[in-house]
Parts: sequence; C-alpha cells; structure tokens
Amino acid sequence: MTALDTFREETRSWLATNCPESMRTPMPEREMPWGGRNASYPNPDTKIWMDNMASRGWTAPEWPAEYGGGGLSKEENKVLQQELAAIKARPALSSFGLWMLGPALLEFASEEQKLKYIPEIIKGEIRWCQGYSEPGAGSDLAGLQTKCEDKGDHYLVNGQKVWTSYADKCDMIFCLVRTDSTVKHDGISFLLIDMDNDGVEARPIKLISGASPFCETFLTDVKVPKENLVGEINKGWTIAKRLLEHERTMISGMGMGAGAASMGGMEAVAKENFGTDGEKIANNGVRQAIADHKMDQQAFGLTLKRASAEAKAGQGMGAASAMFKFYGTEVNKRRFELLLDVMGTQALGWEGEGFDSKELSVTRSWLRSKGNSIEGGTSEVQLNVIAKRVLGLPDA
Repeated sequence: MTALDTFREETRSWLATNCPESMRTPMPEREMPWGGRNASYPNPDTKIWMDNMASRGWTAPEWPAEYGGGGLSKEENKVLQQELAAIKARPALSSFGLWMLGPALLEFASEEQKLKYIPEIIKGEIRWCQGYSEPGAGSDLAGLQTKCEDKGDHYLVNGQKVWTSYADKCDMIFCLVRTDSTVKHDGISFLLIDMDNDGVEARPIKLISGASPFCETFLTDVKVPKENLVGEINKGWTIAKRLLEHERTMISGMGMGAGAASMGGMEAVAKENFGTDGEKIANNGVRQAIADHKMDQQAFGLTLKRASAEAKAGQGMGAASAMFKFYGTEVNKRRFELLLDVMGTQALGWEGEGFDSKELSVTRSWLRSKGNSIEGGTSEVQLNVIAKRVLGLPDA
C-alpha cells in the first residue's frame, strides 16, 4: 500500500467520524458557513463541521501548516476532495478570506501579518469583505479616490466604497486606498480596516432579487494602525491585481458546484413538464439543450481545474482568470435561463400560493445571476483584458 493509499484510508475514516450527517445534505443558503465574530448557526452541526475541519487545517488544505493550514500536497488534497465528494459533504467554510485575501497575504504580507490573520481565516474566526469599487471608479478601478493620509502613528481614511459584498455582516475589510494623488496606479496602497472602527458605516443595497448582498460603505475619519498596511506604501496595485485573479477564478466557478447539482433536478422537472420517451425527456429540443449545457459545464469545469493546477505550480493564473471569469458567469446565467425554459411559469413566482420554496428560490437566483457579469469586473472589462493580454490585439 502506498503512502497515498494510507492517507485515503485515514481520511475516509476521519470523515466518517467527524462529518455530521446533516452536513452530507444539500445546503440551504441560510446555513452557509461564513464564520466570523458575530456568526450565527441555524444548524449547530455547521459550527461543529467547521471546527472539525479547521482543526486539521482542511478548510485550507494546501496552505502552510505553520499558519494553521493543512500542509497537504496537491495529490493529498485531490484525495481529500474526492473523499469529501464521495460523502456529499458541504463546504466547511465559505470565506472571502479563503478565496481571495488569504492567498494574497501568503504572497505579500509580513510574517507578523501572516501569523495574525491566516490562522483566523482558516478557523473561520474572522469574516472579510472587499473594498475595491467606488461610485466613480468601477470599471476604472485604478481611478479610486478614497484618501489615506499618514498621521504619524496611524493612517486617516476618508472615502466611499460600493458593491461591498456583505459589508454589513463582516468583521474587517481589505481596502484599496489612495496614498498619492499625483499618480494613478502607483499611488494606491492595500489596507486592512476593522469594520467596528469609528467612522465605518455599511448600508445594504436592495437588488431586484429582493436580497441585499451588496452594500455601500462609508469611511469617515477612520483611524487605521500603521501595521495594517500590507506590502509597501503606494505598491497596493500589484497586490490588487493578484487578488483580482483569485476573485475572478472564484466567480468563474459559480456555475460549477451548485450548477452540477441542479442538473439532475432540471431533468426531473423536464420529464414532468414535457413527458418521457422511455427513460429520456420526450421533447427533443429540451433534451438536447440540457445535454449541451451539461457537456459545456463539464468541459469548463475540467479546464478550470487544469488551469488552477498549472497556476499553483507557477505564480498565479494571470490574464487567464479574465477568460474563466467571463465564461464561468455566462455558463451560470445560461443555466438559469434553461431552468426557466424547463420550469415555465413556475419559475416566475415571487410570493403567495401556487409556488413552493424551491421554485421561489429559482426565481430569485435567476434574477441574482444577472449581476454575475458585473461583479468582479464587468464582462466588457474581461473582454478587454483578454483582447490585450491574451490575444495581444492592438488598441483600436
């Protein structure tokens, strides 16, 4: 038996003992394991599962063990993910700290910052939001104007951020600020700000879906300790670009995990609405549309995994992240359009009798998916990146 076989057996045994049964079921949105100082857990097993996985560092399996990560090799992590999938385990922790900030900190932060923040991220003890976009600097992110002044023993921050996901529920924000107004890209710094600081206010923005995942965030005379600067002063754009690669890769996967799980339900509804021909959906057009989407989704998922593995061996995914972000959001939007075609008017309910909770959830998710092509950089921005940095096309 190889060392990897032994690791698989040990992992399988550990999961059998430590993954609660309720964590092996589809996850409702209200049970998402965001963690944080003020987290609530409608299902107590969510916290148990998070703590169990964090104790092994398996919420961040390949992060260095000296910071609380799992320290696993790529091969060991692949085994872990296979065993988690085999028991249909829910993610133990959903976190912008895991998906975006943590990798950037591991690359750019000081040793003191890594020792302070990385273990908190891995354990789900701190919930982060992202302070990038501003009312006057969306697509042109480097045009941001949130001002950061050096006051000797601290920084003083004034400005406004917008589309700050879950800012009203988060503990800290990783924020781009302007520390030099005489230059553009070279006048930006990367700052970590506590959301409990005086002068920080987050106001939710209600979307067409009825939810308020985004906020506008106001920073008024906010004092920030000097040690909360990541990297060098005026060098934040380099960090920002790397973090955007992680964000776009994260968003590109929107249509994958939940998307793959939804396809079986879509086929069942299609059979109910259009009848069956043996074991197949009777309507040829609907059957072909679902098959095409499943193949498209599978091919995209495999390509994303391959590119992610290649990126881990190098220094990030670079401009390819724009390609995946663009295509991944299109896959996700097409999935919901197909769901509407299959479900018909039952996918258009808002409230009242005649619609069950799953149907109402599809309606809101369909409306929410429209924002996929805006968040994390608009599709137009991604296409510009692809044109210039991937295809090498000249400016018009």
